[in-house]
Amino acid sequence: QVQLVESGGGLVQAGGSLRLSCAASGRTLSNYCMGWFRQAPGKGREFVAAIRWSGGTTRYADSAKGRFTISRDNAKDTVYLQMNNLKPEDTAVYYCAADRNVMLPTTSSRYHYWGQGTQVTVSS
Repeated sequence: QVQLVESGGGLVQAGGSLRLSCAASGRTLSNYCMGWFRQAPGKGREFVAAIRWSGGTTRYADSAKGRFTISRDNAKDTVYLQMNNLKPEDTAVYYCAADRNVMLPTTSSRYHYWGQGTQVTVSS
């Protein structure tokens, strides 16, 4: 089992920044990929970014490219999502996900473990 705990969400004005954290525990993550997804009210869960724990290869949704950066801290077993130049349309609950997978899937059903989510609200 892998346990994931997100933190760092909040209310920010458009153009501002937030850094989300996802602390992982329970398993050695070297063969895992970690993903960030988001879900706005009335919408499905949307891929944002993913990172391969070993090697650090990343993948981004088009909406995140150039504004968001995913990274990991091996010593802390923590994945981060740095979000800059936030827009009102980024408002959503953001979820961290993990799977024992060397690929970087963009589909939520491919991830086995999920955190509880953290709310991000961007005001205009």
